[in-house]
Amino acid sequence: MSVSVKANATEPGYKWGGLALILSALAIVTALVFEYIGYAPCQLCLQQRYAYYAGVPLLFIALVLLSADERKWAGVLFFLVSIGFLANAGLGAYHAGAEWGYWPGPSTCSGGGGLAPLDLGAGLANTAPVIPCDQAAIRILGLSFAGWNVIASLIIHICGLKAAAVSINKS
Repeated sequence: MSVSVKANATEPGYKWGGLALILSALAIVTALVFEYIGYAPCQLCLQQRYAYYAGVPLLFIALVLLSADERKWAGVLFFLVSIGFLANAGLGAYHAGAEWGYWPGPSTCSGGGGLAPLDLGAGLANTAPVIPCDQAAIRILGLSFAGWNVIASLIIHICGLKAAAVSINKS
């Protein structure tokens, strides 16, 4: 059994899907670098990473499917990833709104930044730092990490939609 490669890198589906993959990988690597240099993520920050953790491999698989001339399945994956990033933009907007004080953040990680007890199931109390979700760790050009995530997620969403549209329309 052999797989023929019919698509090429100049095809619009490749361009849009490849751009979505590069932007996704760049965004998650940037988040991990900021964490490494000392900006601890809150619970909402960690949840916003799920779209990237799922999106990067799925976008890669979609590009492989596109190269194998499986345009329909590639288009489906591009579309699913784009919907995931649209939802991620919504989560980022919620997070950014909590940081700006427009609405309260989740009670599990808002305010104070103190210690919260964890139930270990054995009746023992342990304490772990709670990173506040309603306070931006840093603002770059006026936007917090959550705000930048909204922008990145919307751009990746658009790239994924375009990749899906051109992939499915050529099948």
